[in-house]
Amino acid sequence: MGKIIGIDLGTTNSAMAVMEGGKPEIIANQEGNRTTPSVVAVNKAKDRLVGQLARRQSVTNPKNTIYEMKRLIGRRWEDKEVQRDIKLLGYEIVKSGSSVKVKMGDKEYSPEELSAMVLSKLKADAESFLGQPVSEAVITVPAYFDDAQRQATKDAGKIAGLEVKRIINEPTAAALAYGLEKKGKDEKIVVYDLGGGTFDVSVLELGDGVFEVKSTNGDTHLGGADFDRVIVNYLMEEFKKENGVDITDDKAAMQRLRDEAEKAKIELSTTNEVNINLPFLTANADGPMHFETTLTRAKLESLVSDLVDKTAVPCEKALKDAGLKASDIDAVVLVGGMTRMPIVQEKVKKIFGKDPMQGVNPDEVVAIGAAIQGGVLAGDVKDVLLLDVTPLSLGIETMGGVSTKLITRNTTVPTSKSETFSTAADNQAQVEIHVLQGEREMAADNKSLGRFILDGIAPAPRGIPQIEVTFNIDANGILHVSAKDKGTGKEQSITIQNSGNLSKEDVEKAAKEAEANAAEDKKKREAVDAKNGLENAIYQAEKLKKDNGEKLADDDKKALDEAIEEAKKSLEKTDKDDLEKAAKDLTDKLMPIGAKLYEAADKTKAEDAKDEGPVEGEVVDDSKDKKE
Repeated sequence: MGKIIGIDLGTTNSAMAVMEGGKPEIIANQEGNRTTPSVVAVNKAKDRLVGQLARRQSVTNPKNTIYEMKRLIGRRWEDKEVQRDIKLLGYEIVKSGSSVKVKMGDKEYSPEELSAMVLSKLKADAESFLGQPVSEAVITVPAYFDDAQRQATKDAGKIAGLEVKRIINEPTAAALAYGLEKKGKDEKIVVYDLGGGTFDVSVLELGDGVFEVKSTNGDTHLGGADFDRVIVNYLMEEFKKENGVDITDDKAAMQRLRDEAEKAKIELSTTNEVNINLPFLTANADGPMHFETTLTRAKLESLVSDLVDKTAVPCEKALKDAGLKASDIDAVVLVGGMTRMPIVQEKVKKIFGKDPMQGVNPDEVVAIGAAIQGGVLAGDVKDVLLLDVTPLSLGIETMGGVSTKLITRNTTVPTSKSETFSTAADNQAQVEIHVLQGEREMAADNKSLGRFILDGIAPAPRGIPQIEVTFNIDANGILHVSAKDKGTGKEQSITIQNSGNLSKEDVEKAAKEAEANAAEDKKKREAVDAKNGLENAIYQAEKLKKDNGEKLADDDKKALDEAIEEAKKSLEKTDKDDLEKAAKDLTDKLMPIGAKLYEAADKTKAEDAKDEGPVEGEVVDDSKDKKE
């Protein structure tokens, strides 16, 4: 039996691990990094890029660089979160039936297909690392993911050529990783998971090799990306104050600002201030515009304090659902890169009255837990039992539009529950079973998961027929619902999936396409990074020409045109060294032209100042006049 790898398929970054010699080990990707950006792109040459390669070229190719697709997976078009994301994300999201697709290059892709591209890279990198084929995985999802989102994640795995052996909650995976080090000690633990796109908090009881999730809560739309946006908006306003220019619609400038915001946020976890320096951020009729400022930790914390405060209520609700007080908690485990921020750690300490644990790598703990679960399934890890819970109640619509719960939230899964219902009218020949998810009393206020008809009911007065409805949740959190007429024995059932999700045929077709293109994609990868560098240089040169064409001397224009044309010819090359040399040659030719523009701009400013004459109270340097 091959290795079952554990995958943390994150909003901004993904990680993977495997059991080696009885211990979990993080699998480094082909670039040698322990995490992989959850980013995909298509460049001008129609090459598909995944991970760091995709992220690097995002500045020059923002519309075709897709990130945070985890926010869209398993969601319907009319979902209010999707409508919000359409405004926030920098790429085109389109309607496809009742579901969502994303435009990348000249094609439209479902979020499952895009996630599969990331999973395909992880699979290939794991095979390279392990030196053997990988076909099975345990994949983690946020605790608050509903049934449709879990099923969509399984579909993404299948498209990538992976048999998903189990879907487990991210906080549960973290507890599993933590529990290995704490065997034999009964503890109540909070897992506080603030990642790139979601916030989850779970209360768990650990003891005798048993992990039981007592409660979960969170916010499906709170994470590092939201922190980055707050910082980006602040920097954008600072640039506007300084230069009088709004760069909101400049995609390339916004992408560079986003990258710098994330970098500053990370650095400010270990230092008190950072210098932000973005030369050539944008340009107007007066020439190139630069941006330089200083961001302090104090300013950063004032910007994000409201977001940090938003994590408190879910924590309080999780404690209440578990029937515990903060003082009952023995330890708090931090998950997600955002928990490295001192303000977050202080908030956690304030909520739970104790310092959070520092011994677990927050970026890797979920992948490690998934690998341990893979070890349990493969029989490599003994004496560990994982009990997960359903985060929201499940039920059906009954007479009067009421939501009747069959399985209440925080019920341990796998689980099964049956209840008997009857007809609402005399001689009713069929009933509609409307499956719901949520905590509201009325059906209309909860999420509709699906509907099916049970017909052939024998004629009888209302209230006489007995219809047994059974809800069964498997170990992956996937819901199966059946209804049986006890009188006739007739039965109907449904496995709940988002009606807008990919069909089985679509999943299989995408899986075959991914498999067919895998070898070719791998072959192109080495040259792609160098080609991106050359495309970036060409982009900068063309932008310089477009924004400052009337200011360039004829010989400089000619030299620039020739240099750009020569560089474009080199795009046809596939050798890395040739591409890198072409990029360097173009940059070298660009620099003296840029320098002349600066000199001209400085000269113009000086002449304007001279024409205006001295202002009262100013000191005027008249040394030039004296020389003349």
